[in-house]
Amino acid sequence: MFKTRLLSGIVLVIAALVLIITGGNLLLVSTLLISYIGMFELYRIFHIEKELPGMVGYLAATVYYCNLKFGFLPDLMMFVLGLLILLMFVYVFTYPKYKTEQLLAAFFGVFYVAVMLSYVYQTRMLSMGAYIVWLIFLCSWGCDTCAYCVGVLIGKHKMSPKLSPKKSVEGAVGGVVGAALLTILYGMVFKNAMGVGNTEVYIMAAISAVGALVSMVGDLTASAIKRNYDIKDYGKLIPGHGGILDRFDSVIFTAPMIYFLAANFIVL
Repeated sequence: MFKTRLLSGIVLVIAALVLIITGGNLLLVSTLLISYIGMFELYRIFHIEKELPGMVGYLAATVYYCNLKFGFLPDLMMFVLGLLILLMFVYVFTYPKYKTEQLLAAFFGVFYVAVMLSYVYQTRMLSMGAYIVWLIFLCSWGCDTCAYCVGVLIGKHKMSPKLSPKKSVEGAVGGVVGAALLTILYGMVFKNAMGVGNTEVYIMAAISAVGALVSMVGDLTASAIKRNYDIKDYGKLIPGHGGILDRFDSVIFTAPMIYFLAANFIVL
């Protein structure tokens, strides 16, 4: 099991390197495809992955990503309200085929998965995005690794005993500190390439610390949904890791956080 998890993790990292370094349309389309899979995994819980509400969700994700590329919507509230109204059409004209929670899940899935994941692409497209985008992974996967190591070594106080009994307060602190230290190391290595000084590197570390806190919420959110619906994993796409939502649960939350913090405090 460990060998399978390690090998699939290496493949995942290589794929992420290729896609993010390349950026542009390849990253945009890849992120949309990943979003489709994540939405499918979420919709499967509500039995709408192949039903009309799910199809509306996939269509909405496509429109949103096309708008990222072509910018044809003058106001994103048009997208939000359009999606809501379209789902209400489905609800009304197919009644009583679908339950209220299924329509709510279709609406939720578009934003929870597709929109939030899109900030990986949007961060990459910032003026220093080729470097800043890696903060998303440093403060999600980096935090997760550091939190696990610290928790195993000295973890005593449970952070959320009912939701995730293995996670500790000590591990959470270790994850935040670890993400910040990893970012300082990363920043010092690439600061000349980025054209920034030590001050910006420390700002990046602070942003990663905030992102690490948010990543834990993302992780626990995914766990809460799974516990509510009594499932172990969202899928089996990534051997040893589960589905897209199992592996990207924290990235979903950190991506928009890093984007907005970097856009306001780092990118000129």
